[in-house]
Amino acid sequence: MTDINVNRGTFDEVMVPVFAPASFVPERGRGSRVWDTEGRDYVDFAGGIAVTALGHGHPELLKVLHEQGEKLWHIGNGYTNAPVLRLAKRLTDLTFADRAFFANSGAEANEAALKLARRYAIDNHGPDKIEIISFTQSFHGRTFFTVSVGGQPKYAEGFGPQPQGIRHLPYNDLPKALEAIGPKTCAVIVEPVQGEGGVLPADPAFLKGLREACDQHDALLIFDEVQTGVGRTGTFYAYMQYGVTPDILTSAKALGNGFPIGAMLTTDEIAAHFKVGVHGTTYGGNPLGASIAEKVVELISDPKLLEGVNERSEAIKAHLARINERFGLFSEIRGRGLLIGAELNDAYKDRAKDVLNAAAANGVIMLIAGPNVLRFAPSLVMPMADLDEGFARIEKAIEQVVGAAAVTR
Repeated sequence: MTDINVNRGTFDEVMVPVFAPASFVPERGRGSRVWDTEGRDYVDFAGGIAVTALGHGHPELLKVLHEQGEKLWHIGNGYTNAPVLRLAKRLTDLTFADRAFFANSGAEANEAALKLARRYAIDNHGPDKIEIISFTQSFHGRTFFTVSVGGQPKYAEGFGPQPQGIRHLPYNDLPKALEAIGPKTCAVIVEPVQGEGGVLPADPAFLKGLREACDQHDALLIFDEVQTGVGRTGTFYAYMQYGVTPDILTSAKALGNGFPIGAMLTTDEIAAHFKVGVHGTTYGGNPLGASIAEKVVELISDPKLLEGVNERSEAIKAHLARINERFGLFSEIRGRGLLIGAELNDAYKDRAKDVLNAAAANGVIMLIAGPNVLRFAPSLVMPMADLDEGFARIEKAIEQVVGAAAVTR
């Protein structure tokens, strides 16, 4: 096969323009380092948007990929396979759930969860119990249903009439939620920490109140743990540290460490309302993805690894606090585990992208969560030496942004 020469400009020629990627093209990664096509190295604090929780090129995952790749990649949903059954067993043993459904992404996992919640409510209570309550600034995916349920209207505008029966309430406002949840509510969907919405952790009392209101009105509580799940917050799933158990939980991102896989977890009683043929997927739960996810779950559920998440979390917060003492950049540093947000103060309003671009120029891959929040979601096993080196580079980037800001004032 003849090699085709490509570069960043090729994106603008051949790709549908729904993304605006960075000016450099990542080519390979190992651990928490990434190299671009020009050979420059970057410290990775983004983790592919909270995905590569075990870093790039993890040797145990590469071994599984090779071994399963030699056996069976795909078989179709007319059959089951041993890797997906082992994965389901691991997840149900670790969690409240009795049953698992596997898809290819977080959006598909949420789509399944929302469809199941409506099916359950209609089966048990009739056709009027269809209302779904979500929260402003939430993000649940890009399918038409999930983008309508998500609380960021900019993602749903311009596509015509949206599904009906969806309400959006202020996040962490329990009185308004209690006022809204009623006999027509079939489900409440919530992120324990809003990721795309600014890295905002839920108040424990807020989630506890949602649980009680759902119980009172026979509504299902759905936790979207696509970003917070699989060790990201310091427990395998975030619900475990809140002491609030959902009826349905969705998971993806880190579950495959970069191999596309999503999961919906629920109880026997609720799962029974998805009969044969009611919902489905072609690729979901394929043996290649399931075998990789099984190894990810095995490794990340290790208590020692989860302890390390909290150690790294404290190290990142300490670096951010030190940088803030020097530059006075942040109004708040927040988050749980290795999902951390640093909100810019009014003096640097809407400058998060400037920091991200300066960080890239200094050899750091970062994330933002809106125009005012720097987001950190690195590997859960990031070497401390890489963490420290990364923050030395970030400090240089911030120095440049602050200097530029001083000049423009």
